[in-house]
Amino acid sequence: MSATSELSRQAIRASDPTGQVDDILALPEHLRDAQWRVESAGLRPRDSRSGLVVAGMGGSSIGGALARAVLGDRASRPIVLARGYALPSWTEPETTVLCASYSGNTEETLAAYDAAQAVGAHTVVVTTGGQLAEQARRDGVPVVPLPGGFQPRAAVAYLLVTALEVASLCGAGEGLHSEIDVAAEHAERLAARWGPDAPEDSAAKALARSLRGTIPQIAGAGLTAPVAYRWKTQINENAKLPAFASELPELDHNEIVGWEQAMALGPFSAVFLDDSDLHPRIRQRIELTRGLIASRGASTFRIDTVGETRMERLVSVLLLGDLMSLYLAVLARVDPANIEVLESLKAALAGG
Repeated sequence: MSATSELSRQAIRASDPTGQVDDILALPEHLRDAQWRVESAGLRPRDSRSGLVVAGMGGSSIGGALARAVLGDRASRPIVLARGYALPSWTEPETTVLCASYSGNTEETLAAYDAAQAVGAHTVVVTTGGQLAEQARRDGVPVVPLPGGFQPRAAVAYLLVTALEVASLCGAGEGLHSEIDVAAEHAERLAARWGPDAPEDSAAKALARSLRGTIPQIAGAGLTAPVAYRWKTQINENAKLPAFASELPELDHNEIVGWEQAMALGPFSAVFLDDSDLHPRIRQRIELTRGLIASRGASTFRIDTVGETRMERLVSVLLLGDLMSLYLAVLARVDPANIEVLESLKAALAGG
């Protein structure tokens, strides 16, 4: 095996000097610690008849999307994402708004917080500090404290659990305490199976090598739809590569036609995130769509979730994608922690 394709712990350490892989492998611990942090915030149950809005951007918003997927038909009220400066127009005092910003200084989330206060919505904040924490404490709004020192995307377990717990407290979904505990144990076993000390042909390492040199298109449905988006953003941020996410069955009504010319433009690949609980017709679509795309010359992969409960299964592909994207960074010899272009954009906006 050539040095450029080695994914040993030593090779990973050389490309990952800040230990991003350790933050990924700590997912089980983060799931457990997150429950304690929510409890420490002293949140009180509140019946929110119009549902829950999760306001956040980037890695801070993904928790709401994942929580909505985990709950599935156990969500009794709407759970809506607000990725921008504004809240939905129907937000009212009977709505619970969870404002999520790892840094506490995300300008869009600060604007959403102000909007929630303006309409008198019941508000909860999850952050490490910054201006958001200052405003919340000034206004008497409860704050779920996040641990510092992470890239925001590495705090995914904290944001997922916080969204689930807030959904339960406001009546938007069932409480999943025991399922979260079991999923943490499940993630520990999978981390050993797919981590740096796993064989070179283990799932995460093998998939990273297969996707290397391609532009991945990640597709999901139901439980795996937000995970597909998470894979896309993790490939973007960790490996510094373009990647795109779609959702079945919608992509079969438009995107599939675009594959006719894809190979003339560059090496594309397609990854389909399957789940045992998907509608049978969607699972059939996965195989049919894979066949049609492969006939156009693209590499295709079907990844199955692993586990019994929805929480276990979601955590399995969440962990797999995070590790795979970090291994892609190692293969490309780039530092997964480097987000210089994002910081440049923020600086330009602050100066303008």
